[in-house]
Amino acid sequence: MTGQQTALQAFRQQFGDSGDIRLFFAPGRVNLIGEHTDYNGGHVFPCAITLGTYAAARKRSDRKLRFFSANFPETGVRETSLDELNPLEKCGWIGYPKGVVWAFAERGCRLDRGFDMAIYGDIPNGSGLSSSASLEVLTGLVLRSLYGFEEITNQDLALIGQKSENEYNGMHCGIMDQFASAMGMENHAIFLDCSTLQYTYAPIELQGMKLQVTNTNKKHSLVDSEYNLRREQCAEALKDLQQELPVHALGELSIEQYETYKSLIRDEVCRRRAKHAVYENQRTIQAVEALQARDLQKFGRLMNESHVSLRDDYETSCPEADILAEEAWKIPGVIGSRITGGGFGGCTVSIVRDEAVEEFISTLSGIYREKVGFDASFYSLGIGGGPREITET
Repeated sequence: MTGQQTALQAFRQQFGDSGDIRLFFAPGRVNLIGEHTDYNGGHVFPCAITLGTYAAARKRSDRKLRFFSANFPETGVRETSLDELNPLEKCGWIGYPKGVVWAFAERGCRLDRGFDMAIYGDIPNGSGLSSSASLEVLTGLVLRSLYGFEEITNQDLALIGQKSENEYNGMHCGIMDQFASAMGMENHAIFLDCSTLQYTYAPIELQGMKLQVTNTNKKHSLVDSEYNLRREQCAEALKDLQQELPVHALGELSIEQYETYKSLIRDEVCRRRAKHAVYENQRTIQAVEALQARDLQKFGRLMNESHVSLRDDYETSCPEADILAEEAWKIPGVIGSRITGGGFGGCTVSIVRDEAVEEFISTLSGIYREKVGFDASFYSLGIGGGPREITET
């Protein structure tokens, strides 16, 4: 059964098959390079993927909101209402769609009636491929379509999703995940300046190569991890630098400026966090230039350097991801490999020549199980488009 069929079947089983039931999809994302630069005013380079989240939804005649996840059927139907949208309330996964309803209302787009929604996601939960951002963008698309909020653009969907995650769910993420989901273009990555939201699409032409994602199967929970602490450490480093530099974000600094003024950052840990933010931003700019010049070898080297920086300076990698990346670097035909996403678990992303994919999977499978004690999962991903209503039966 396809994802849309699973969502539709779940909806009919839980909520009945009468009325105007509509189907929607929003993609997850993988970030090729540019990690933890978004909230530091730097550049990122993600792409939407063909995995994502599906929803079947229908308006109600009262103010109830009812949610069901085919991924977590044991939790049953979760019911709340338009009168129970309390920020920072611990309510599990339904906090993501509830937060989007709240963020719509904050923009003046208030719902007069509730809705039923059944979802199904084929993004592995906790994998770092942005299942939460996918669900947020998906919910925004459902609201725009069901309630006629035509003035809400796809870029607005990204900003609404970020606001809901920041202020409703307490996760101080940057804009990248929601932007990649809302603005994805098939076979293209998005080169996004997070300080201005200016962006360009860059074609990803991997003739003779595959985009491989390897899941550590170590789930992460960024809200409960040190993600917010990293943001605070970068803010502290920026404040120290602002004693002598008229900058508003670490992403404004060149490597030369950072090296000249890094002694202003009093705390050694904050200094390393700032180093990653500055160097990673420049790596991302160089990586896009390398891609445009069709220099995939340089792109791969920059991916590898990104992982080392995330491991050593930003400390958001984990032993499981380190094993996957470092062992991948040894395999002929692997162009580059790095941890992707917020970190503390999740996935690595690798560019692998077609003829090396079989060795890549078999070698990493064996080494990972031997060193970690459980299996990694492997995906060959397509680069997909943005969110959409599904009209075909």
